[in-house]
Amino acid sequence: MKIAVLVNEGPYTHQAADSAYLFCKAALAKGHEVMRVFFYHDGVNNASRFTEPPQDDRNIVARWSKLAVEHRVDLVVCVAAGLRRGIVEGSLAPGFRIAGLGQLIDAGIKADRLVVFGD
Repeated sequence: MKIAVLVNEGPYTHQAADSAYLFCKAALAKGHEVMRVFFYHDGVNNASRFTEPPQDDRNIVARWSKLAVEHRVDLVVCVAAGLRRGIVEGSLAPGFRIAGLGQLIDAGIKADRLVVFGD
């Protein structure tokens, strides 16, 4: 099954980012394809390479980057939501890219399921 994921909440402020990541890991482990994760609203903060969690805390941004590399998951940050929050091309963590809402629409059309995390 082809799955697309929409993340609307930022890391460390809401459970949505952690839940989305764990969902993607579980889906991949079961043999499903996670074709794209689209980060929208405050979710774009999951892509910031400037995130520095304490050593004893999980690094959500690094988790997403690793997922992109290991499983070729397309991590897309909404350009408009990113600009509003200071997320630009030079501030992206590895594995993320900036694009428009058309990429979310495309994922919704091509995927068998679009799973949304956060309000």
